[in-house]
Amino acid sequence: MKVRVIELPLDFGANRRGSDMGPSAIRLAGLKDALAGIGHGCEESFPGIPVPAQEFVDEGDGSAKFLDPIAKACGELANRVEAAIDDGVFPLILGGDHSIAIGSLSGLGAAYKKREQSWGVLWVDAHGDFNTPQTTPSGNIHGMSLAIACGYGRKELTGLHGDFRKLDPGNTVLLGTRSLDRLEKDLMREAGILVFTMTDVDRLGIAETTKRIIGFFEERVEALHVSVDMDAMDPMIAPGVGIPLTGGFSYREVLLLAEELGASKLLRSAEIVEVNPVLDVRNQTAAMAVEIIRRLLGGTIF
Repeated sequence: MKVRVIELPLDFGANRRGSDMGPSAIRLAGLKDALAGIGHGCEESFPGIPVPAQEFVDEGDGSAKFLDPIAKACGELANRVEAAIDDGVFPLILGGDHSIAIGSLSGLGAAYKKREQSWGVLWVDAHGDFNTPQTTPSGNIHGMSLAIACGYGRKELTGLHGDFRKLDPGNTVLLGTRSLDRLEKDLMREAGILVFTMTDVDRLGIAETTKRIIGFFEERVEALHVSVDMDAMDPMIAPGVGIPLTGGFSYREVLLLAEELGASKLLRSAEIVEVNPVLDVRNQTAAMAVEIIRRLLGGTIF
C-alpha cells in the first residue's frame, strides 16, 4: 500500500506551545523505516503546508483564538487529504495540535461525499473536543475540532472546504475520554456521539471495547478514519503531549486497539496529533506514535 504522509506543524489551537515540532519528532523516531519494514511505500506531501510564527499573528476573537490562520492552514490540509483519497493512497496526517483535524475531516468529508460513500471516525482522546465558541472555557480551537466536523461552531470552520456537514455524528465514536466540560457533554449527547470513557474500558477490558467499536462501524460505514491524540495514553508512558492527564491507556492497550483496527479492513486514513517534543523524554512519545502507526497499518509482533 502507498502511504502519503501529510504534515501540518500547527500549534495555534492550544495554549501550550511545542506540538508544531511533533511531525519532525515522529519522522526522527523512524516512521519511514517502520512503514518500509511492513511493506508499505511511503511518500511525503511537498512542499510543506506553511504556518506563520504564532508570535507575529493576532489572536483575534478570544472565543475562537487564531481562527484565521487555523482556517487557512486547515483549508490547505483539506485539499491535500482529499487529493490523497482521489489518488487511491492512504493519507497519514501528522500534527500539530488537534485543531488540524478540522482540515483532515473536511478533506475526507468532501472525498466521500462525491463518492457517495459512508464513513466514520474513531476519535481516541482524553478530551471530547466537542466545544463551540459558546461553550468553551478556554477559546482554544483544538477543543472544538470534532464538533466543527459535525456541523457545530463558527461558519468559517464548519463551512471550510464546502458548505455541508463533513461528518455524521451518528458515525462517530469517542474513545478514552476522561475529561469533559459540562456543556460539551450536553452537546455530545444531543448530537448522538457514542462515547467509551476510560471507566467503560476498565469495566469491559480493551479487547471487548475494541470489538464493540469495530462492530459498530462495520454495521454503518464503508470507510473509517482514526484520529489519535497522544494524550489518550497515560503520561507515565507518553509524557510529551499537549495536555497530559493521568489514567490513560497503557502501552499494551493502545497497541491491541491499533492492531485490531488495522485488521478490520475498514481503515482508510489515520491521524496522529499532540506529540510535544518540548515536554517529551528522549523522544519516547514520538517513538510510541510510530509504533501505533505501524500497528494500524498491519504491523504485528509475529
